[in-house]
Amino acid sequence: MDDSAQSGGGPGRDESPQERADRQWDEMLQEVRVAQTGAQILFGFLLSVAFTPRFASLGGFDKGLYTVTVVLGACATASLIAPVSFHRLLAGHDLKPVLVRTGSRLIGLGLTLLALTIGCALLLLLRTATGNAVLAATVSACAVAYFAATWLVLPFLLLRHEERRQEERRREGDRPGERRSGGR
Repeated sequence: MDDSAQSGGGPGRDESPQERADRQWDEMLQEVRVAQTGAQILFGFLLSVAFTPRFASLGGFDKGLYTVTVVLGACATASLIAPVSFHRLLAGHDLKPVLVRTGSRLIGLGLTLLALTIGCALLLLLRTATGNAVLAATVSACAVAYFAATWLVLPFLLLRHEERRQEERRREGDRPGERRSGGR
C-alpha cells in the first residue's frame, strides 16, 4: 500500500484525511453554489405566481400542483443551503469529514428535490399554456427522466466504465512475461 492510500488520499494524492476533507468541502461548496442559486431563483419565481391574475382562474388540481411545487422548491432550497449552516455552526469542532458526508447527502437530496420541483413547475406551466394535460404530463415526465439520466445514470455509467478500465490495467500488470504497451 502506498503512502497516499495510507494517509486517506486517493491515488496520486498525498494528503492527510483532514486535508482530504478540506479539499472535498471546498469542492462541494463550489458545486452547490450553482444549484443553490438556481433553486433560489426558481423558488422566488414560484412564490410570485400566486399573485398573478391568472392564478385565480386555475382549477383545483393545478392549485394543488402549485402548492406541491412550492413546497418542493422550499425543501430543495433548504437542503442546498443546509451544508453552509452546518459549517457555520460546527466549524472549529474537528468535524469536517462528518460535514462532508452529511453535506453530500443533503446536496443529493436537494438536487433530487430540485429536479422534482422543475418537473412539477413544467407540468403546471404546460398544463396552463397548452390546455393538454396528457402532453404536459408526457413532456414533464421526459424532463424528469432526462434529469435522472444526466445527473444519476450517466455518472454511474462513467464510474463503472472507469472501474472496469482500472481492473483491466491491474490484470494486465499481474500477467508475468507480457509486455505492456505504452499507450493507446
